[in-house]
Amino acid sequence: MSVLPPDLPRLRTLVTYLRGELDRAEQALATAEEREALAASRRPPKEPPAWLIERGIGGGRLPACVHTGDCWDTGNRCTPATPQQIRQLLAAGVPACPHCRPDTALGMLE
Repeated sequence: MSVLPPDLPRLRTLVTYLRGELDRAEQALATAEEREALAASRRPPKEPPAWLIERGIGGGRLPACVHTGDCWDTGNRCTPATPQQIRQLLAAGVPACPHCRPDTALGMLE
Protein backbone atom coordinates (compact mmCIF):
# COMPACT_ATOMS: atom_id res chain seq x y z
CA MET A 1 0.00 0.00 0.00
CA SER A 2 1.42 3.36 -0.98
CA VAL A 3 1.44 6.23 1.46
CA LEU A 4 0.29 9.57 0.13
CA PRO A 5 1.79 12.83 1.32
CA PRO A 6 -0.28 14.46 4.07
CA ASP A 7 0.15 18.10 3.02
CA LEU A 8 -1.96 19.93 0.47
CA PRO A 9 0.79 21.27 -1.86
CA ARG A 10 2.35 17.84 -2.43
CA LEU A 11 -1.09 16.21 -2.91
CA ARG A 12 -1.95 18.83 -5.55
CA THR A 13 1.37 18.20 -7.28
CA LEU A 14 0.73 14.46 -7.25
CA VAL A 15 -2.79 14.87 -8.69
CA THR A 16 -1.48 17.18 -11.43
CA TYR A 17 1.23 14.67 -12.31
CA LEU A 18 -1.23 11.76 -12.38
CA ARG A 19 -3.69 13.68 -14.58
CA GLY A 20 -0.87 14.28 -17.06
CA GLU A 21 0.04 10.59 -17.04
CA LEU A 22 -3.61 9.66 -17.54
CA ASP A 23 -3.86 12.05 -20.51
CA ARG A 24 -0.74 10.52 -22.08
CA ALA A 25 -2.07 6.99 -21.51
CA GLU A 26 -5.44 7.90 -23.06
CA GLN A 27 -3.70 9.44 -26.09
CA ALA A 28 -1.56 6.31 -26.52
CA LEU A 29 -4.70 4.17 -26.26
CA ALA A 30 -6.51 6.24 -28.89
CA THR A 31 -3.51 6.01 -31.21
CA ALA A 32 -3.31 2.24 -30.77
CA GLU A 33 -7.06 1.88 -31.42
CA GLU A 34 -6.79 3.97 -34.60
CA ARG A 35 -3.83 1.89 -35.75
CA GLU A 36 -5.76 -1.34 -35.10
CA ALA A 37 -8.85 -0.04 -36.93
CA LEU A 38 -6.73 0.95 -39.92
CA ALA A 39 -5.04 -2.46 -39.99
CA ALA A 40 -8.44 -4.18 -39.77
CA SER A 41 -9.80 -2.08 -42.65
CA ARG A 42 -6.84 -3.13 -44.82
CA ARG A 43 -7.35 -6.86 -44.21
CA PRO A 44 -9.23 -8.63 -46.97
CA PRO A 45 -12.78 -9.58 -46.01
CA LYS A 46 -13.36 -13.10 -44.79
CA GLU A 47 -14.47 -15.54 -47.45
CA PRO A 48 -18.11 -16.49 -47.09
CA PRO A 49 -18.76 -20.13 -46.28
CA ALA A 50 -19.35 -22.34 -49.32
CA TRP A 51 -22.44 -23.98 -47.82
CA LEU A 52 -25.11 -22.88 -45.34
CA ILE A 53 -27.75 -24.60 -43.24
CA GLU A 54 -30.78 -22.45 -42.55
CA ARG A 55 -32.32 -23.33 -39.19
CA GLY A 56 -36.00 -23.19 -38.41
CA ILE A 57 -37.63 -21.07 -35.75
CA GLY A 58 -38.39 -22.55 -32.37
CA GLY A 59 -36.98 -24.75 -29.68
CA GLY A 60 -35.24 -27.44 -31.71
CA ARG A 61 -34.12 -25.13 -34.53
CA LEU A 62 -34.00 -28.05 -36.95
CA PRO A 63 -32.58 -27.55 -40.44
CA ALA A 64 -35.24 -25.96 -42.64
CA CYS A 65 -33.33 -25.44 -45.88
CA VAL A 66 -29.81 -25.71 -47.30
CA HIS A 67 -28.05 -23.07 -49.41
CA THR A 68 -24.85 -22.36 -51.26
CA GLY A 69 -22.70 -19.80 -49.47
CA ASP A 70 -23.35 -17.05 -52.00
CA CYS A 71 -27.15 -17.37 -52.00
CA TRP A 72 -29.04 -14.09 -51.82
CA ASP A 73 -32.02 -15.67 -50.07
CA THR A 74 -30.44 -16.56 -46.73
CA GLY A 75 -31.57 -15.19 -43.42
CA ASN A 76 -29.85 -14.65 -40.11
CA ARG A 77 -30.56 -18.22 -38.99
CA CYS A 78 -27.86 -19.74 -41.20
CA THR A 79 -24.76 -21.55 -40.04
CA PRO A 80 -21.74 -22.67 -42.12
CA ALA A 81 -21.66 -26.29 -43.21
CA THR A 82 -19.46 -28.77 -45.02
CA PRO A 83 -20.45 -30.35 -48.35
CA GLN A 84 -20.87 -33.67 -46.53
CA GLN A 85 -23.36 -32.13 -44.10
CA ILE A 86 -25.34 -30.63 -46.97
CA ARG A 87 -25.41 -33.98 -48.79
CA GLN A 88 -26.62 -35.73 -45.63
CA LEU A 89 -29.36 -33.18 -45.05
CA LEU A 90 -30.51 -33.33 -48.67
CA ALA A 91 -30.59 -37.13 -48.47
CA ALA A 92 -32.62 -36.85 -45.25
CA GLY A 93 -35.22 -34.73 -47.01
CA VAL A 94 -34.25 -31.20 -46.00
CA PRO A 95 -35.25 -29.01 -48.96
CA ALA A 96 -32.71 -27.28 -51.16
CA CYS A 97 -33.09 -23.56 -51.72
CA PRO A 98 -34.98 -23.08 -54.99
CA HIS A 99 -32.81 -20.06 -55.85
CA CYS A 100 -29.24 -21.26 -55.39
CA ARG A 101 -29.90 -25.00 -55.86
CA PRO A 102 -27.14 -26.53 -53.69
CA ASP A 103 -28.34 -29.99 -54.78
CA THR A 104 -27.43 -29.12 -58.37
CA ALA A 105 -24.10 -27.63 -57.30
CA LEU A 106 -23.28 -30.90 -55.50
CA GLY A 107 -24.55 -33.06 -58.35
CA MET A 108 -27.51 -34.36 -56.31
CA LEU A 109 -30.62 -33.43 -58.24
CA GLU A 110 -33.87 -34.02 -56.35
